[in-house]
Amino acid sequence: MRFLIKRLTFSCASNCSRSLFHHNAMNSRCVQLSEVGRLNTPKCQGKYDTGQLFLHRVFGYRGVILFPWLARVYDRDVPNKRESIEDASNVSKEVKGSTHTFYQVLIDSRDCPHIRAQTEAVTFLGNQESSRSLYAIPGLDYVAHEDILPYTTTEKQPLQHELFDKFLVYTNDKDPPFAAQETLRAWQKKNHPWLELSDVHKETTENVRITVIPFYMGCRDSQTSSVYWWRYCIRLENLGDMTVQLRERHWRIFSLSGTLETVRGRGVVGQEPILSKSLPAFQYSSHVSLQAPSGHMWGTFRMEREDGYTFDCRIPPFSLESKNDEANPSGFI
Repeated sequence: MRFLIKRLTFSCASNCSRSLFHHNAMNSRCVQLSEVGRLNTPKCQGKYDTGQLFLHRVFGYRGVILFPWLARVYDRDVPNKRESIEDASNVSKEVKGSTHTFYQVLIDSRDCPHIRAQTEAVTFLGNQESSRSLYAIPGLDYVAHEDILPYTTTEKQPLQHELFDKFLVYTNDKDPPFAAQETLRAWQKKNHPWLELSDVHKETTENVRITVIPFYMGCRDSQTSSVYWWRYCIRLENLGDMTVQLRERHWRIFSLSGTLETVRGRGVVGQEPILSKSLPAFQYSSHVSLQAPSGHMWGTFRMEREDGYTFDCRIPPFSLESKNDEANPSGFI
């Protein structure tokens, strides 16, 4: 069954984007409806192909699929048959992973100002001489299979992104009609170690679900030591009816070198995001470096509910594992 999709666009972006972020009612004069395409039935089985257009189920942006990743998802909310009830609250409990499909996607640049997720979250290390520099690919994201709402359109240029024409080409006799160019295949192969999504960790506390995806970024050598870098993407999602706000973060970072670091602070990435029924999710990325090839992180977010009740939302523990640095991730296109 196919449905006509309508999408909100904003004629006064700065005011409306603030209203979205703060959950205020939007002035109807700021809203216009524009036709995007026709919704296809989401796939319960199998994978989506390269070139598939979609709307993000949670964040609502338009995007296109580049290629899939197979990841191991470690969901601490799923009971493990080998665990006893007494072990259920143990932070160090063993969690069995299951294989799940994610996708590397491009985000339509027209939607970037209006979504509650960082759109420059996929970062790379700079060259060896500039050990602390990072650079980002704007409008690149990772999306779980269940968050894909596929649609079709008759437009030959349905997405605005500087890499769309470099990576994909319109092919009239193909479904979806956007095929991978050699540029995309070469880019995927060259940057595979720094793009690869392998582990996903999930845990829910008081109806707030935290999802963490770590990525190894590479190693940089100095005269006295080697520094290993990771980025990690975190998504908070309110599954309940009551509005909650993130107030504080508390991290514990263990390095194989034997050090244990504690990090506390207000909010995340300079914000204290509100998760409501209408805007339930927020996603951000950050970085961590260790003077050892591996370690792990865990922690809590202090949340405040609309009735004043506060609680600590557990961040699932996740490993920081390095890989063999066979290539320099710079020069990604």
